[in-house]
Amino acid sequence: WDETHFGKMGSYYINRTFFFDVHPPLGKMLIGLAGYFSGYDGTFPFQKPGDRYEQHNYVGMRGVRLCRLVSSCLAFLCLSVQLLELSKSLPAALLTAFILIFDTGCITLSQYILLDPILMFFLMGAVLSMVKCNNCADRPFSASWWFWLSLTGVNLAGAMGVKFVGLFVVLLVGLNTIYDLWDLLGNLSLSLVVFGKHLLARVLCLIVLPLALYTAMFAVHFAVLNRSGPGDGFFSSAFQSQLIGNNLHNVSIPE
Repeated sequence: WDETHFGKMGSYYINRTFFFDVHPPLGKMLIGLAGYFSGYDGTFPFQKPGDRYEQHNYVGMRGVRLCRLVSSCLAFLCLSVQLLELSKSLPAALLTAFILIFDTGCITLSQYILLDPILMFFLMGAVLSMVKCNNCADRPFSASWWFWLSLTGVNLAGAMGVKFVGLFVVLLVGLNTIYDLWDLLGNLSLSLVVFGKHLLARVLCLIVLPLALYTAMFAVHFAVLNRSGPGDGFFSSAFQSQLIGNNLHNVSIPE
């Protein structure tokens, strides 16, 4: 059922048809983009689970170009987190990656048009970026420190932009940041000016940057979906007047 739902959402993006859904738009936009670049024309109706795709080119959305690709990256991300940053043990890292590669749930999720592989990619990326940034603590404000801190913010926006479950990794990074700042505040060798710079850097990279990217996702969402569709009724008449094909298109709506 989920593949039917998210496959239809991908088709809406390809056809630029407006719809309303409970999830943020990033994952569905990426699914639609993968389908577009792989030659899918957005004409399959996705009416019920189990319908045959027949001549429709569904491979790009379903596996090779997106869901299976990001699922394949999870093992490498997991290996990097375990081996390079946390356990420092090659056997432990290989065992963790091996378990993830052959996990039945992960294999199943990566076969279909779903948001979960994309979500897990951003979750794992946020954890890796956070740990890498922590390892640069002895070189604050260096290029690598800024890179990993900014990349953490980008991954937070990606996780939140796919599903609201991404709030959990936001909470994880937030608690880590609070602990880090508390530790810096207790360092008597640092002046309040330096501490203020640390605080400002985290506000910019972990709050302002993710919010800006999250807002930009919706800007793209509304720019692409400019045709009337099944989601019109959830929005105001003034908004509907901007959708091509709507009965109110280009009609002057009084305030």
